[in-house]
Amino acid sequence: TTPSLMYNKMWHQTQEALSALLDKEPQKMIEPQRNQVFIFQTLATFYIKYVQIFRNLENVYDQFVHPQKRILIRKVLDGVMGRILELKNEMVELELTEFHYFDDILQDLKLAPQQLDIPIPKYFLKEKLEVIKGREKILAQILADSGIDTSDMKYPVKSIPFDEAVKLIQIAERARQGRLRALFMKQIYLQEYRAKQSKMLGKKVTDTWAAALRIQKVWRRFHQCKETEKLREEEMIFLGMNPPPLFNEVSATVIQAEKVDHLRNEVQRKHEEDYREALVTIKNDLKLIEGVDIKENLQDQIRHWFIECRNLTGTFPDYPDVEEGGSAIIFSDKTIQQVIEDIIANQEEEEKNKKKKKKKEKQPKKAKKQKKGTKEKNKEEDEKWKMSPSLFLPAMKEGCNAYKEIWMKKDESWNFSQDYDPELIKEEKRKELQSEIRIQVDELMRQELKNLKLAVDRERERPVKAGKKKDKKKGKKGKKKEKAEKKDKDLTADRTIESLYKELVEEGLLIQALKVNLSDYIGEYSYLGTTLRQVSIEPMPSLLDVRQLITLYGIWPLGSAAVHEKAPLVKSLLLAGPSGVGKKMLVHAICTETGANLFNLSCSNIAGKYPGKNGLQMMLHAVFKVARQLQPSVVWIEDTEKTFYKKVPNAEKMNEPKRLKKHLPQILKLLKPDDRILIVGTTRRPFDAELQSFCKVYQKIILVPRPDYASRYVLWKQIIERNGGVLTSALNVSCLAKVTDGFTQGHIVEVVKGVLTDQRIRRQIHKPLTAVEFITAITSMNPVYKEEEESFKNWYAKTPLGKKRALAITGGSTEKAKDKGKRK
Repeated sequence: TTPSLMYNKMWHQTQEALSALLDKEPQKMIEPQRNQVFIFQTLATFYIKYVQIFRNLENVYDQFVHPQKRILIRKVLDGVMGRILELKNEMVELELTEFHYFDDILQDLKLAPQQLDIPIPKYFLKEKLEVIKGREKILAQILADSGIDTSDMKYPVKSIPFDEAVKLIQIAERARQGRLRALFMKQIYLQEYRAKQSKMLGKKVTDTWAAALRIQKVWRRFHQCKETEKLREEEMIFLGMNPPPLFNEVSATVIQAEKVDHLRNEVQRKHEEDYREALVTIKNDLKLIEGVDIKENLQDQIRHWFIECRNLTGTFPDYPDVEEGGSAIIFSDKTIQQVIEDIIANQEEEEKNKKKKKKKEKQPKKAKKQKKGTKEKNKEEDEKWKMSPSLFLPAMKEGCNAYKEIWMKKDESWNFSQDYDPELIKEEKRKELQSEIRIQVDELMRQELKNLKLAVDRERERPVKAGKKKDKKKGKKGKKKEKAEKKDKDLTADRTIESLYKELVEEGLLIQALKVNLSDYIGEYSYLGTTLRQVSIEPMPSLLDVRQLITLYGIWPLGSAAVHEKAPLVKSLLLAGPSGVGKKMLVHAICTETGANLFNLSCSNIAGKYPGKNGLQMMLHAVFKVARQLQPSVVWIEDTEKTFYKKVPNAEKMNEPKRLKKHLPQILKLLKPDDRILIVGTTRRPFDAELQSFCKVYQKIILVPRPDYASRYVLWKQIIERNGGVLTSALNVSCLAKVTDGFTQGHIVEVVKGVLTDQRIRRQIHKPLTAVEFITAITSMNPVYKEEEESFKNWYAKTPLGKKRALAITGGSTEKAKDKGKRK
């Protein structure tokens, strides 16, 4: 079909772009550089290009139904994701800030800022949709059984006495009757007024032509006004200033696309099931047909090796152990002649090594002089910047090579339905079968070699004596293991994960995440970031910059196990900002996009639960045991500054807010790359906390700002439309955005919900919305003043990364900043 051909073409183009990028990257990164601007531009260019490749590959992976192609694309996708995270880490270390601006580079590459938006892979949720649904059912059942119903919590209903209810109904009914009577009286009044007017005029107008002319004038004026308005509206739509009339309505093509998407998901599932079944059946068939031949060929090959070694060296070879890999080490993709050549080459190398050793013993003094020279060179090289080695480049290169070998020029005219390729499965399973049979053959040939040695050379196997040194080493290792086991002792070994899960839900420590997508966190790009930094002004990050960091540090590592294991590890994340900027929403969005469990360890939530030291230890053990078993998981600490209070207020001493302070650093040390667990803290008063211990726990600190003008403009439009409002020319959104400077997303949502009642939504046809309605509602609220924003900026400047950044801006080099950070 044409769509599959289109996506095939996209895949080929993306793979070509990726292979070109993989060829370029080592060339530019090998040479050490000193110019910081040049280094950042090269890193940023690679970062942007990898993001474009990722966007295309993610789209292709979602659209393809061929199971073997999807496996290859998935490997490359994980590699590209990991590389983007590595480049981001390099840019952070270079610029000493979490936020970067690429305005000039985007202009050179002729890309729009929207193309830099990092998408969340759809397969994060698709692949474990059934697991998430099952978990949600269990959670809802536990909440219902324990009497904690989330629906009641969202919409609380107050019970009132019967007499008051009757009074309310009577008031409403009397008001309705009063309105009807008022309408009726108005009609009577108008009738009487018209009758009086006709009596006063007396005679009827005799000049019908003058009356007709007056009516024509009024009508033509009205008609022309309507035509002018229509032409103006068409012009604005043509210029792109206004949306088309049916812009917000769901078109038939979108509905059709959703149906096609649903069908494609079913085809993907079916093809994957067929592929898994084929893996088993094809392997069994190969075992029956080719198994005996493979066994005989391997035995003949090894016997030939015995004889050739005997002829060349005069003795039979030592057979490799099972731990070393057996005969696979010697015959890994090699013929018998190549093995013989290797034996001869090894003998020659041994002779050369003996000669070299003798020469080195004679010339020891020269070597010392050379070492001094190399040390001086190394110092000079260390001063220059070098790219740290990547763990994802080999995987991407392997994927590109597999694409070139298998799929680049493959004729698929026979495979119209894009089902699995049986020949490729046979190649894979033949290798697997060979390795399985080789283990059996190795056991037989070891015995045969012993027999040959006894018969020909009359050698007997000598018993190996157990060394004392090994025992000592084992004893030391054993002691270390015992210590580690004591630390990681399972306090709930006698309990199942299901029972622990239920207990945590009933205690309110494991909560249901709100279904919020990250795309619901609305904002706009910062278009002046680069220009402001060129004038040495640090810009406030935009809302979309924050959204990108949440994707990179939170969603990607939790969603992909392969990325989490190898990418720069982010164990903890802090979201700091004034109330109403959407910190809580971002936490729930991480859980929604990755299907993660949400554990609430906020001070207010754990107060009075699991008392005492042993109780706290048991609680943390249970939380992190369930979090590991049912990963990915997010551990959320709301108002986390309370855990690190400088001085606990008297009113909060009963709640013991500092219970987790000592335990959090220990928990972070125990988290391994395999554990997809993220600790997320949110705070609106970070300056109340001890800075040193606060920054030790939270690895990444993200400052969430109040929305700027561009973000407020988009927010007002989107939130009004989502709550049933209709945008017309009567509503000046630009004026609203300008007037509401300092107000947060929370304020805007609250105002819109307050103004757009059901009655007001119904009256929009006759009375369109105006800016005054929203402005009068928002005047009673307190905005975020510049002083509060400055206090957040000043606090961030005291954090380790903030200090380094400040040093770099004021004239100190980045190297000095890094050294200072390390000493502290």
